[in-house]
Amino acid sequence: MKDKALLFINGDAPKSFPNPEKYGLIACTDGAFHYLKNLDFPLEKLDFISGDFDSHSGKDENLYHEKFIYTPDQDKTDFHKALEIIIEKGFKNIDILGGSGGEQDHFLGNLTVAFGFKDILNIKFYDEFSEYYFVPKNFAVKNVKDKMISLYPFPSVENITTKGLNWPLTNGNLSITSRIGTRNFAVEDEVSIEYEKGDLLVFIGRDYL
Repeated sequence: MKDKALLFINGDAPKSFPNPEKYGLIACTDGAFHYLKNLDFPLEKLDFISGDFDSHSGKDENLYHEKFIYTPDQDKTDFHKALEIIIEKGFKNIDILGGSGGEQDHFLGNLTVAFGFKDILNIKFYDEFSEYYFVPKNFAVKNVKDKMISLYPFPSVENITTKGLNWPLTNGNLSITSRIGTRNFAVEDEVSIEYEKGDLLVFIGRDYL
């Protein structure tokens, strides 16, 4: 059974698409529906399109009307509401495309939404430059030698130790107001990260999906 969902949201359109056969569910917010149409994504692969539809117009609304889920709650973003629908459908592993680029307040908002779900969902963002996600307090990733690795405290991390990075940390502290850990790179195939307190967002330079 395919236990992973793919969600397109309204940032920069992806340069290419992953294999849809990898996913048990594929969805988009109404804003992302625009670029999926323009890039000739197979819209029949979408399981649902959700949002308040302030970003949508066009003839495809009639063609795919049975897949539209109207979510008018203005206290939540379309991304937030789409995640809630995906949870209802039983998925916990979610790949996100279109999370960055565009208006940067949207990007920061998307990170904040993902932070709110980090304890119940495994959310990974992918864009042209990197994959990025919140990591647990004991984390390791393989096949990353020579790739850029950036550590971003959200907003702080205490007693962090890393192995496999060019500039390692040993029982260090990171904070967005004083010291962050961006633009490092892996010198080993495996990088491990341990920390005691706080929350950490990791960016890994990447090839596309």
